[in-house]
Amino acid sequence: MSFNLLATFGSVMTYIGYILLAILVLLIMITVHEFGHYIAGKIFGFGIEEFAIGFGPKLFKKQKKNGELFSIRLLPIGGFCAFKGEDKNDDDPAAFNNKPWWQRIIVLFAGAFMNFLLALTIIMLMFGVFGQSVIQVGKITPSTEYTEEYSLNYADIILEANGKNVYLITDLIEATDGKKAGEEIDFKVRRNGKDIDIKVKLRQDANYKNLEDVEGLCSALGIAERGEGYELYSATVRFGFFQTIARGFEYSFVIASSIFTVFRQLITGQIGLKSLGGVVTTVTSTAEAVKIGGFRYLLDISA
Repeated sequence: MSFNLLATFGSVMTYIGYILLAILVLLIMITVHEFGHYIAGKIFGFGIEEFAIGFGPKLFKKQKKNGELFSIRLLPIGGFCAFKGEDKNDDDPAAFNNKPWWQRIIVLFAGAFMNFLLALTIIMLMFGVFGQSVIQVGKITPSTEYTEEYSLNYADIILEANGKNVYLITDLIEATDGKKAGEEIDFKVRRNGKDIDIKVKLRQDANYKNLEDVEGLCSALGIAERGEGYELYSATVRFGFFQTIARGFEYSFVIASSIFTVFRQLITGQIGLKSLGGVVTTVTSTAEAVKIGGFRYLLDISA
């Protein structure tokens, strides 16, 4: 009984550790975002009242000679960069609302831009240290009509589809969507350690409901079922230095474009609001990623 209690306690403490790590990741992302506002504001001479890491009561504060206050606060789930005259009228030329419109736009945009640079840095680190996460095929449903010559094979690692690099399952769906049964799609796969070009004949029409239609994709490609899922797995592949850099840039834009895809699907009703989440969802999903896949998954979900 005592052993079970200790094991349960250990599991709880471990998961709390994952949660704390996820909160730290969120705090870093927010701090980098606010630092972008701060740097742009300093460049254009905006009056800055306070740069804060976290919310709530101040744990530490330091005021510079120019009046700027730097603070670290109790709750590590946010932060802010408060500009002079941002929320009220102020005659000071350095006040936020007295600055030219184009400078204000740059200051506002700088936060998101810094997050993009952070994501790009994380991706480069992840690809360089661990390799790129890729899709690997498991079992293929046998067919007399679709021979190995025109089919994906067991353990194929998918690198390209229809002339485009494949990073996510959505890339495969986009590459095959709208194609008819029997139509040939160009693929580049890593098979037995060698990169080869093949043509894959679709086994059924590829008219997907949305970018989450994995069932339709697997049916079209002849990928076998296993339990409640399909024979698709995640693997990692290392590339040369320059390919790593190039793929890192491309992957960062793939992630960014997926945000706009989600917006489009929300507007058209293809997915519901339940697919979105806020701070709590971010923290819990990050913690789960660390629990399942370790530091590499932490970098991936952070990006």
